[in-house]
Amino acid sequence: MTCIFCHIIEHRLPAEILYEDKEITVFKDVNPAAPVHLLIVPKKHIDSLNALKEKDADLVKKMVLVAKMMAEKQGIQNGYRLMINNGREAGQVVYHLHMHLLGGWGK
Repeated sequence: MTCIFCHIIEHRLPAEILYEDKEITVFKDVNPAAPVHLLIVPKKHIDSLNALKEKDADLVKKMVLVAKMMAEKQGIQNGYRLMINNGREAGQVVYHLHMHLLGGWGK
């Protein structure tokens, strides 16, 4: 199975990566729905929220903290939205768990 986010994380596909550590990669969404639209993606491939295991709890917590940090770096800390789509009916298009950071409407 080929996962576009796994390819981005592995630097096999181009993306505007804004942050990376051993567990998380953050890059700009190619089809932004807001002036600031970043994707916070765990390097570990997890299909969706439904595929999370108890052992992944710290990873999800880290995703939220990285989103907060990125909001500060983007200057949108006073107003932003975090969103995770789970499943096709919720609008999930790429089946690799990811969080959308949206904001910048007031900039």
